[in-house]
Amino acid sequence: MNPIFDFFLGPYEDRELSLIILEATAFFFGIASVVYAKKEDILVYPTGLVATVITTYIFFTDRLFGDMMMNFYYSIMSIYGWWNWARRKNDREFVVHITRTNIKEKWIGFGFFLLTMLVTYGVYRVFGAKIGPTNYVDIFTSGIFFTAMWYMANKKLENWTLWILGDLITVPLYAYRGWGMFSLQYLIFTVLAIQGYIAWKKNLSNSLQTS
Repeated sequence: MNPIFDFFLGPYEDRELSLIILEATAFFFGIASVVYAKKEDILVYPTGLVATVITTYIFFTDRLFGDMMMNFYYSIMSIYGWWNWARRKNDREFVVHITRTNIKEKWIGFGFFLLTMLVTYGVYRVFGAKIGPTNYVDIFTSGIFFTAMWYMANKKLENWTLWILGDLITVPLYAYRGWGMFSLQYLIFTVLAIQGYIAWKKNLSNSLQTS
């Protein structure tokens, strides 16, 4: 059998059909969410919420608690981001605009990064799961991704830098685990995140020139 075919579809041979359908749905909505984020479209949040809720359940069933917590955080932060992006001043102008992080926000982000890793590690311990080298990578990327999500919810340009970093780590991690489709998804995320950074930076530059 073709090794490429085996890599992408082999893990699904013994997978329950319901989980395959859920993974395909999460894949589609996950890609759609990043596309909307790149366009600074608030639909990033409802589409992302569908993807993260489904993925949280999938990782819970597979006892991958680092990934599960990461997607659970996404779901909570998506609700906050949806509310924050929708806020308007005097029912007209949007309150939140694309900006760069200041020193205070950088420290807050670093705090989120450390706290998320600590909580994720604690979840592994609570569920009595064995923590191997790849799980520590999960814990690390959970911190990166949650901080990126918080920055995105506040339209900070640096969110894309963190997404790119986390995605680049996750692509080979998931490939190593044999999760071809998830690895492909994060490869697509990486490309979209680079495009998102370029688009948001251009938007920010234009805003500064006209202000």
